[in-house]
Amino acid sequence: MDEDINSNILKFADDTKIFKEVRCSTDCNQLQADLDKLVLWAQKWQMVFNVDKCKVMHVGNWEDSRIYYMEDRQLSVVSCEKDLGVWISADMKCFKQSMYACNKAMKVLGMIKRTIRFKDTRVMLSLYKSLVRPHVEYCIRAWNPHYKKDEELIKKVQRRFTKMINNMEGKSYAERLYCLKLWTLEERRNRQDLIKVFKMCNGLSRLKLNEFFTLADNTRGIRRHSRKLVKFRCCTHGTAVSIFFQTG
Repeated sequence: MDEDINSNILKFADDTKIFKEVRCSTDCNQLQADLDKLVLWAQKWQMVFNVDKCKVMHVGNWEDSRIYYMEDRQLSVVSCEKDLGVWISADMKCFKQSMYACNKAMKVLGMIKRTIRFKDTRVMLSLYKSLVRPHVEYCIRAWNPHYKKDEELIKKVQRRFTKMINNMEGKSYAERLYCLKLWTLEERRNRQDLIKVFKMCNGLSRLKLNEFFTLADNTRGIRRHSRKLVKFRCCTHGTAVSIFFQTG
């Protein structure tokens, strides 16, 4: 499928994403040409795209939002789209994903509260770790909450769970976590990030370290070492990236 495609392309099962950094009309024309190549490929191999499910997302500050076509049909433009279970927003904020994860986890907590009468600590912890917490930690490294309001949404899930267990009345949230031997969700997210960076530094991950970090120039002085990392800063500078979500 991706032969002769100049843009970036990602494939997983029946979902395909093609994206490109756009700075001028020439980039837009190249992106449209790649879409035309995909349509020709689909016609050749009798692999029909569902154009109604193909979406365009413009990310950035470039004012000219080009209209794109597949099979002579205009693709709809969206500001938020669900991709492999994660909601991605054009402004790259994770509020909708945080809300989505929180709602799913809360529904499971409600089901547990209605169906489990004897809320023994061991049973409740097993249910929470296997049925509830995975919802708020799914692909968390891709949408780790940055804003306080998003973090509070996720925190509500564990806060509510700790109140459901017997003999927890009158205790603060920190005391309930201590009694249940649970980490805060923020601590778990930080731990996962550190493990991932460790794997990247030691060549144990498919992700390349230089794609996300650079080594600090100044490594002298107290508490400095040769493996000190500096994170790249993101900016738009008037450019835009168009992302296409296509489902065959």
